[in-house]
Amino acid sequence: MNIDPEGRADRRRPGELEAAILTALRDAGRSLTPRQVRDRIDPSGGLSYSAVVTTLIRLYKKEAVTRRREGRSYRYGALVDAAGLVAQRMSALLKAEDDHATVLRRFVSELDTGDEALLRRLLSDELGS
Repeated sequence: MNIDPEGRADRRRPGELEAAILTALRDAGRSLTPRQVRDRIDPSGGLSYSAVVTTLIRLYKKEAVTRRREGRSYRYGALVDAAGLVAQRMSALLKAEDDHATVLRRFVSELDTGDEALLRRLLSDELGS
């Protein structure tokens, strides 16, 4: 969560909590309960338990985390990292459109020059392998 100059908390950016949760799970190297995840992300307790549970459920439905029952709760483990989750989102958006060529062409045309050059290098490396 971001803090403005006057000390007020503002809303997280889209995907920010998901990324923080995946990072906490990966860094832990083992499965965690929602409470353990919350305590790792926000030891001050400002983040609500229900926000963490809701986000973990969403990540589970996206197949980004594993889930196993432990008593009345679940333990979660990361299957992907934050970058992998963004890549999954991008793939899902592309699959939702019939004209992949047009979508990809427009995507590349909207990249800044550095990202476009990086993408071209990555594609070139993949084709050369």
